Amino acid sequence: MSLPASAAAAASSKPPRLQPGDRVGLVRPASFSDEENRVENVEYTIRGMGLVPVRAANLDARFGYLAGTDRQRAADLNAMFADPEIKAVFALRGGWGSARLLSLLDWDVIRSNPKLLIGFSDITALHLAFAKHAGYATIHGPNGANSWPAPSWDSLWRLAFAGATPVLGNGDYPGARNVLTLRSGTAQGRLLGGNLSVLAALVGTPWLPDFDGAVLFLEDVGEAVYRVDRMLSQLALSGMLSRLSGVVFGQCTRCSGDESASGFSVTDVLRQYLVPLEIPAFTNANIGHVAGQLSLPSGATVEMDAVSGTIRLLEPITT
Repeated sequence: MSLPASAAAAASSKPPRLQPGDRVGLVRPASFSDEENRVENVEYTIRGMGLVPVRAANLDARFGYLAGTDRQRAADLNAMFADPEIKAVFALRGGWGSARLLSLLDWDVIRSNPKLLIGFSDITALHLAFAKHAGYATIHGPNGANSWPAPSWDSLWRLAFAGATPVLGNGDYPGARNVLTLRSGTAQGRLLGGNLSVLAALVGTPWLPDFDGAVLFLEDVGEAVYRVDRMLSQLALSGMLSRLSGVVFGQCTRCSGDESASGFSVTDVLRQYLVPLEIPAFTNANIGHVAGQLSLPSGATVEMDAVSGTIRLLEPITT
C-alpha cells in the first residue's frame, strides 16, 4: 500500500481506555518463535489482566525466521485495526521484521480506528510509524510473551485502563538502578524513540516522525560499545540529536563488553554525544530488555526531569 497522502496526518481521536472484558488482538509482526505453549502462556497473562485474547489469523505462520510472510503479518495487523470488537493489540515478541511491514499497512484504517499497540524492541518500527502516520500514542512496554512484574503492569494499568497522567520513574523495587544525570534540567516534548538499532535503521526513510523538540528515549541489547557509538553518530549526523529538547537512555543490556579493551563504556559514549547538546539528559532509566521495564506512552507529550529521573505524562493517551 502507498504512503498516506499527508505525512502529518493525525487521528481525530485517541484510543479507547481498556476495560475488563475487552477483546484484544495477539499478533506477531516480527520474528517467529517455536517455543511450546508460548501462545497459551500469553493468553493466560492477558486473561489475568481482565482482557479476552484473540489470536490473529496467521499467528502460527512461519516464513524463514519471520512469523509468516510480510503480507501475512501485515494482514493480521490490518485486520485487528479494522475489527471494531478489538480494543487494543499486543505484539507477542520482537526480534526482526516489523520494518518490512510499514509499506503494507493500511494507514487509513489504522488512523480511523485508534487503539493501543503494545510492545517493544523491534516493535519500535511500528511505534515510530504510528507516531508519524496514525497521530495517536502507543505503548512501548513488554511484549505479550514477556513477564509483567509490578512496575510494568502498574504503568500499563495507569496509562491504558485508568486513563491517568502518571509520573513514571524507576521507583523503589528490587533491581532498580540509580538514575545517572548526564545534564540536569527539565524538558517537555513528544516522547519518541525505542530501540536504538531499529531507530537508526529507519533514518532517511519516510517512517520517522518529526523529532523537533522531542524527548528522545532509547534502549538496546547485546550491542558492542563501538556499535552504540556508530548508531549515535548516525543520529547526530542526520541532525536528529541537535533538534531534541531532552534525552532519556534506559538500559543497554549485555552491551558493556570488555571496557579495558574497548577503552569506553556505554556511559562514556553517551556523555560524548549528549552532554554537548546542552539539553537535559539522564541514563539508567528502567526502559528496555530488563525485568520490570516501564510501560511508556510513545508519541505522547511529556515532561522529563533529568535529576529525579522521571517522565511525566501531560495528558491522557486514552479516552
